Amino acid sequence: MFRSAGVFVAACVVLGAAPKQADVVIYGCTSAAMTAAIQARKMDKSVVVVCPEKHLGGLTAGGLGWTDSGDKAVIGGLSREFYHRVWREYEKPSAWKWQKREAYGNKGQGSPALDTTGRTMWIFEPHVAEKVYERWIKETKIKVVRNAWLDRGPGGVTKDGQKITSIRMLNGKVYAGKMFIDATYEGDLMAAAGVSYHVGRESMAQYGEQWNGVQTGVLHHRHHFGAVKEKISPYVVPGDPSSGVLPRISTEDPGKYGEADKKVQAYCFRMCLTQVPKNRVPFEKPAGYDAKQYELLLRVFNAGWRETFDKYDPIPNLKTDTNNHGPFSTDNIGRNWDYPEASYERRKEIWDEHVTYQKGLLYFMANDPRMPDDVRSQVAKWGLAKDEFRKTGHWPHQMYIREARRMVGTYVMTENELVKRRPTPQSIGMGSYGIDSHNIQRYITPEGYVQNEGDIGVSTNGPYQIAYGAIVPKREEVQNLLVPVCVSSSHIAYGSIRMEPVFMILGQSAATAAALAIEGNAAVQDLPYEVLRQRLLADQQVLEFQKRETSVNR
Repeated sequence: MFRSAGVFVAACVVLGAAPKQADVVIYGCTSAAMTAAIQARKMDKSVVVVCPEKHLGGLTAGGLGWTDSGDKAVIGGLSREFYHRVWREYEKPSAWKWQKREAYGNKGQGSPALDTTGRTMWIFEPHVAEKVYERWIKETKIKVVRNAWLDRGPGGVTKDGQKITSIRMLNGKVYAGKMFIDATYEGDLMAAAGVSYHVGRESMAQYGEQWNGVQTGVLHHRHHFGAVKEKISPYVVPGDPSSGVLPRISTEDPGKYGEADKKVQAYCFRMCLTQVPKNRVPFEKPAGYDAKQYELLLRVFNAGWRETFDKYDPIPNLKTDTNNHGPFSTDNIGRNWDYPEASYERRKEIWDEHVTYQKGLLYFMANDPRMPDDVRSQVAKWGLAKDEFRKTGHWPHQMYIREARRMVGTYVMTENELVKRRPTPQSIGMGSYGIDSHNIQRYITPEGYVQNEGDIGVSTNGPYQIAYGAIVPKREEVQNLLVPVCVSSSHIAYGSIRMEPVFMILGQSAATAAALAIEGNAAVQDLPYEVLRQRLLADQQVLEFQKRETSVNR
């Protein structure tokens, strides 16, 4: 499964066709793209959203309904309005098909999912989020071009000096504009435009951070083999290296503590599951299924691990947002390192392998006779929600790309700004979620056991500001591009910034800057911050907040 079967058609240049013109051209259909487009229209700018996706809202509408919100007080502007619009949907009796509203229990991450005082709903079903975005885009009369893939080769991005003039899609269609916003998870437009970026982890020394670089021996969550009651051998015959290594364990050296590498944290799909018989699709054996891929998982269960359902987080209508949990789970560790810079063809291979892995995981747990009976019988009661992701076989249409490229822009956000070791200049919004990186590799320890590495969870000790320079490229590279998703950030700082409500905040701020730069005929680097700040505050963005202690949610 991939977002488009048509991505691999050869580019067909439409000779003589005039480029489509707009004040602001947005590439991507993520949540950041949605708020950017809506804000641009609010500021009376023409806008076109061009995206490789077919569905609006990225991961917000792609399965992540258990919102990673952190301190909700710093979520303002269009981001908060999105959650208000979700609340309005759940005010309708018709929204509660499989469960009574009062039976939901109002569960959330450290605070209620349903805030009746603030009229917001933070936990929701995927189809509700997509419906909200579709209606909002239609309401604001924004043109969206779907299944349109940027030509990442020579000529795909046309520039006049340091300004982008147009972008070309694989089908030959061209979109010209005054300002451009790259709102993709991958950062393809910024890369094609010649913007500096980084993939992987920086060393601890590069930015003076504690939690960056290789983190061997650091075990912050229960997503490692130290959470199992006994040590697990990585070998086919336990304890015998000559027998070979089990699948999904790297035999490479993990690297030295604190050093940089080119590896990225694991991806997965946030599945929407249910036990309601009339709405349940049983787990099926995927094409290419190989039970040997899950031998390590079997050893984990046989060692007594029983936290299988701890991240089957409840969302309305007796469904779940199911996330990774444990040493061997839905995170496909180590199989995505080349995704950020890969060709479209290679990305499809990675995407399909992730689908096969995760569907196979479910089938294995629900059907393999070697599984402990208590676990197998419980997993078998679950299935995919029939009324979700109807056009993609009830499987999420968005993979959780937790991290890909990250711009190296005018200002680089680091761990130091997030934990307030130093101040952040020119705030355009705030984040607050704990610094959260998922595992990056699974390796063999010097003692001969299997272990995961890269999973980090550190409190930010309250909300933090995000700098305008973090969405702005270097002046000498591009002067009319803003990047609200693949922001200028270290790997570990991105572990908090990468949350969907923050992407919405940054999307709105990026569009505000784009509109003001057009009005002032200025490069984005020359936009007076006080002018930007006044408009952001007028539009209910939260730019500062009194420090207070907050708990880290996962």
